Amino acid sequence: MPNEILESIISRGITTLTPPQELAINAGLFSGSNILVASPTASGKTLVAEMACANSIIAKGRKAIYIAPMRAIVAEKFEEFHSAYPYIKAAISMGDLDSSDQWLSEYEMLFVSTEKLDSLIRHGAPWISSVGCIVFDEIHMLSDISRGPTLELLITKLMRISDAQIIALSATIGNDEELAAWLKAKLVKSDYRPVKLHKGVVEGSKIFYWDNDEISEAQMNGKSKIPEFRLVEDTLSQNKQAIIFYSTRRNAEAGAAKLASLLNGLLKAEEKKQLEAASQSILNALEKPTSQCAKLALCVSAGVAFHHSGLVNIQRAIVEDTFKKGLIKVICATTTLGYGVNLPAHTVLVRDLSRHNGVTSERISVNEVLQLFGRAGRPKYDTEGRALIASNQRYEVQELYMRYIIGTPEPIDSALGVASVLRMHILAFIAEDFLNALEDIEDFIKKSFYGFIYGNDSHIKAAVKQVLRELYDWGFIIEDYGKLLATKIGKRVSELYIDPLSAKWMLEFMPGAKDEVSMLYLISNTVEMKPYLRPTEEAEAEYVFYKDRFGSDLLYKYEELSFGYYNPVEPFTSALMLRDWMSEIDEESIIKKYHITPGALYAKLSNADWVIYSAIELAKLSHISARNLVDVRVRLKYGIKAELLDLVRLEQIGRVRARKLFDNGIRTVNDIRSHRGEVEMLLGKEIAAKVFAQL
Repeated sequence: MPNEILESIISRGITTLTPPQELAINAGLFSGSNILVASPTASGKTLVAEMACANSIIAKGRKAIYIAPMRAIVAEKFEEFHSAYPYIKAAISMGDLDSSDQWLSEYEMLFVSTEKLDSLIRHGAPWISSVGCIVFDEIHMLSDISRGPTLELLITKLMRISDAQIIALSATIGNDEELAAWLKAKLVKSDYRPVKLHKGVVEGSKIFYWDNDEISEAQMNGKSKIPEFRLVEDTLSQNKQAIIFYSTRRNAEAGAAKLASLLNGLLKAEEKKQLEAASQSILNALEKPTSQCAKLALCVSAGVAFHHSGLVNIQRAIVEDTFKKGLIKVICATTTLGYGVNLPAHTVLVRDLSRHNGVTSERISVNEVLQLFGRAGRPKYDTEGRALIASNQRYEVQELYMRYIIGTPEPIDSALGVASVLRMHILAFIAEDFLNALEDIEDFIKKSFYGFIYGNDSHIKAAVKQVLRELYDWGFIIEDYGKLLATKIGKRVSELYIDPLSAKWMLEFMPGAKDEVSMLYLISNTVEMKPYLRPTEEAEAEYVFYKDRFGSDLLYKYEELSFGYYNPVEPFTSALMLRDWMSEIDEESIIKKYHITPGALYAKLSNADWVIYSAIELAKLSHISARNLVDVRVRLKYGIKAELLDLVRLEQIGRVRARKLFDNGIRTVNDIRSHRGEVEMLLGKEIAAKVFAQL
């Protein structure tokens, strides 16, 4: 171990290594061996990765990359590494997918999302060859249908083009030996946890534990007849915190609202004061608070919060920070919290063990329960924690215990065998001049985790041939003397990091998209805007009017290529939502009308911005006029009518302030110059000063 690494570890008060860390070092961590660490949360996996990265930089003079599937994790790991090694030039990059980010070549340690690194390779980032260590955090996400395929093909590609050491970090899974074999890695497997976990089943007023092949029971403190609330009372009686996982956002919000009245009388005066401040910050997170903002703020003031993907980022951060400080006592969350930042609690309860998949209700996996259990027990604070599942009936207790508490985790599988998933990646292989023949692509797929598991599979071969036919028919690739090459527009589609089907749709539909709704439908009817919104009655009625204008033949072709269920009224509903946003309808009305959360609304707007940018770029290459799309992009960004376009060119002026100025007769930037006193009165001195500084 280089002295610099040893000094960094000791300076943080770490005097002994955990078993997974010792095993990783003995397996060749410092001599370049590929290593898969499969162990529970908080067992020390991050330090293993950190040591390997620092060793690559300090001892070998080569860059290191840390890849994680979620932005929150990437940001958290960047902060931790930067604090531990302030003298190593570290950078974080997760945003623009249409850039080679050449500035990254100046840095030694890079923290990126999976999609960002994939995009950087597509743009020909020259420094990839100088990387000596690559860390894949949460590699068990390979089986995730949305993120897994990109991760799998990225790993396969990097193993082919790079000689870098691979460090893969995984939760406990059922086929870790198989995964290690694919990675050509040594398996470091451990069930070590720094905090002892008591696992059990909550039913009624009792917790059932498995002990010496028999079920023992413990009575919970409290009076509530609702099991999860009784558990909260029991947890608070020990001065501890809890996280309760629900299957839906609605359930999580309802649970938090009910708990608020239970907790309110248990808070100290100083806690109430600090929680009130956090509550106000949540309420002011948006220019105009929504009903969800008000609901969350009310819960937080009582020491409880809900946490799900429908929150905007700043609200999520406030909830997490306030919980870490011990002020929020209970979080009612959906399972997304189990995969985000490190946010442990003494007690974790998985209340809902079933989830509706759109057709029927199905049990969640053992792997998912174990992932959520990873939040139980706080290192440095607790000597033990509780990881519990809820049972609705006494007769279910033993069955649930056998399955989830002492059962075996499922093996992770590849999610690669879907033609729609392969479209983007096969075009990228050809556009990068990485693979140029059918045989090369088939051989590459054989080296993926999918190929490793299933061998020479006829299904994937057929899918590859289908994708190549489509890319050829759509004009994105050509064949030249037996060699597959990307056309100019095919290469640009790959660089833009959009699905070729979306590009095909936009190129065909764009010339006829002259009016506002058509342009918004152009954006909304793409793969990137999924999941589409549930149709409203207004959308059903208005779609009839627009259907012929859109071209039924074109819609039918898109439906054929969409692989599965497709209802064109759903993306049309998304288009109407974007129209309402651009018409300055307030957020609360949009949220209620389209049954969408603030977080989901902003995610849709972010995706729409990327799609419309891509459409503008494709229009340039295809000699299609995109002037109107440029204006629509700005209007979507700010949520404004066309008359406010001039005002929002200035920073500090968004949809609310621009409308306020316009309605008071200040309609252009020149008007701001000549009416400074009125602007100051309307916006306040502080904001007005920032606006004037730009003139």
